[in-house]
Amino acid sequence: MKRELITFEVGGQLFGVDIIAIREIRAWSPVTRVPGVPYYVAGMANLRGQILPVIDLAARLGWEMSEATDRHAIIVIDINGKSTGLIVESVSDLVALESDALQQPPALGDDGVSAFLDGLAPVGDRMVLVLNLALVAGNDMSHMF
Repeated sequence: MKRELITFEVGGQLFGVDIIAIREIRAWSPVTRVPGVPYYVAGMANLRGQILPVIDLAARLGWEMSEATDRHAIIVIDINGKSTGLIVESVSDLVALESDALQQPPALGDDGVSAFLDGLAPVGDRMVLVLNLALVAGNDMSHMF
């Protein structure tokens, strides 16, 4: 069985998410900052009348906040019926992985990027880090809606 992923870059690393969770990919547009949200929430965006939180994925992964440019994109995902935007540096390709290609990351501790991964898989000469979107979106944001 194949798993289809959209790949994208954050912090110079190649990440992937299941295509089935992606609602749309938008060109970068500024978001409205909101006080009292977790540090990794860049702000809120209006998606055809629906207000959704936008996560700075670099910050969520424990890296520095993104300095968004016109090259950045917002990937709108749908997790458990809630839409969330993810700021990424650039969107790459659609890739299909065999289910056995996904490997668990080595145990490196509970903090950092590895805490958000479903696994790793080779794609060409690079490694794609496959994100667990439920963990990235986090249950701690549910109080904002």
